[in-house]
Amino acid sequence: MKDTSKTLRIVGAVVIGTVLTALAYYLMLPAINIYNTGFWSFLILVLCFYGLPLGVVSGFSRVGNGKAKVSGKIKLNKVFLILLAIPVAVLIVGGVVSSTFFNAKKYAAVIDVQQADFSEDMPEADVVTNISLMDTDSASILGNRELGALSDVVSQYNVSIDYNQINYRGTPKKVANLEYVDFFRWLNNSSNGVPGYVMVDPVGNDADYVKFEKPMIYVDSAFFGEDLMRKLRFSYPTKIFSYVNFEVDDAGNPYYIVSCMKPRVGLFGAMDVSEVIIFNPCDGTSEIYSVENSPSWIDNAYDGTLACEKYDWYGTLSRGFWNSVIGKRDCKMTTQGYGYIVRGDDVWYYTGVTSVTSDESNIGFIISNARTGEYKYYPVIGAEEYSAMGAAQGEVQEKGYVASFPSLINVEGEATYIMVLKDENGLVKLYALVNVENYSIVATGDSQATAKKAYLDELAKRGVIDEEELPTPETKTAEITVAAVRLATVGGETVVYITAEDGTVYRGSLAADESLILVTEGMTLTVEYSDTDHERICAIVGWSEKKE
Repeated sequence: MKDTSKTLRIVGAVVIGTVLTALAYYLMLPAINIYNTGFWSFLILVLCFYGLPLGVVSGFSRVGNGKAKVSGKIKLNKVFLILLAIPVAVLIVGGVVSSTFFNAKKYAAVIDVQQADFSEDMPEADVVTNISLMDTDSASILGNRELGALSDVVSQYNVSIDYNQINYRGTPKKVANLEYVDFFRWLNNSSNGVPGYVMVDPVGNDADYVKFEKPMIYVDSAFFGEDLMRKLRFSYPTKIFSYVNFEVDDAGNPYYIVSCMKPRVGLFGAMDVSEVIIFNPCDGTSEIYSVENSPSWIDNAYDGTLACEKYDWYGTLSRGFWNSVIGKRDCKMTTQGYGYIVRGDDVWYYTGVTSVTSDESNIGFIISNARTGEYKYYPVIGAEEYSAMGAAQGEVQEKGYVASFPSLINVEGEATYIMVLKDENGLVKLYALVNVENYSIVATGDSQATAKKAYLDELAKRGVIDEEELPTPETKTAEITVAAVRLATVGGETVVYITAEDGTVYRGSLAADESLILVTEGMTLTVEYSDTDHERICAIVGWSEKKE
């Protein structure tokens, strides 16, 4: 009877351990991979599920009525303790031997940085269309506003807070898929799936809701078998997932781009992207590629935070660990934050580089390819980004606007920060340009074109460029019939918007041309204008009424 009771207790402990292990795996979804610290932590948990019930058997004794009770002190089995010590030792020893203390130069060698020429790689453009000046908070405001106008979806879905930067048909866009509001909304709508996504134009400051031809089934906000990470884990049990980014291809088809990691140093050190999974959330199919062979249309294999971290390894550890702590000779690191630039078919991260001994100025900046991991360094000395942001905010301090993280452009050979200024509601109000070398040179405007003109005038006034070298804006002429006229206050200035019958809008400052107040609906005008950064909005240079 005694042996039978002990056997039953052991069988019961094994059953309980198995059930708890299966439940923990279903909820935690660890990668079954020795290079994953989460795997070893999960193994400790599994050993506890099995070992604790089995290890206290010796602490039970049998009493007269056949029931078991705890007698004396519970004793842990030595075998259990030895097994438990193995994953604990792996985590501790693996972490130490993979650390920067022992492997500083290996960390520094993870990336190769090529020095490039700023003026050659960053040609000047009249209007910046390849830089995302809008941050995620502003994109969320536009996206939520767009969704709010759709009564058939707004009650069942939210817009995801994870807006991802992509290159869509050669221009920067921010995209975020819809997600279920809660469990019950998923329960009611799981058969229909997620119907669409929001695409925000960070240059034109507008948003569109796009409906899928086929709805997405496997998403982050779903539950059980339709949960995205659960579907991925059961398909790839050994892969170490890191970043999961929603993207659409040029045809508008949705995909999740899943970055898979592996250590570049030791057992756990210098985790870097090695493969990407292209997952179709509509049907659950997927393909896996090495980073080198990944399709060119994907944009986000590497995360911006990882891109900055890898450069920091390179910049601080190239001369060894102790130099990074004590001497700090030639140590440099990225500034906090990063922006985006679209070049060719790829998205690149941008951030400044500063000496670790002085954080008040930049010694250059880097761009890093979000798909391939390539790095380029530009030795441009000047103000760091947050000083430039402060200078731009100070230019309109009475309005209380907040600057976005800037990017770098070429204006008449001058390295220049460009950014947007937002109001307290996160809406873009002004554009700002700040000279990198001298951040007291600041100009703002309600569009890129007006801000750039003001900036060029300021450069000429300060003697940075010759006034005779100021570019003359290209002007065009159109004959229009006025369909509507309205006034608006932009940045404290009254602006006249004249809408032509073909839908084109012509914008002019009332302060610059008071006669614009005479324009009324139905008039036929000859308008001299220049293009702006908005496709359907033109800047009025001059006008006259056409007499019959």
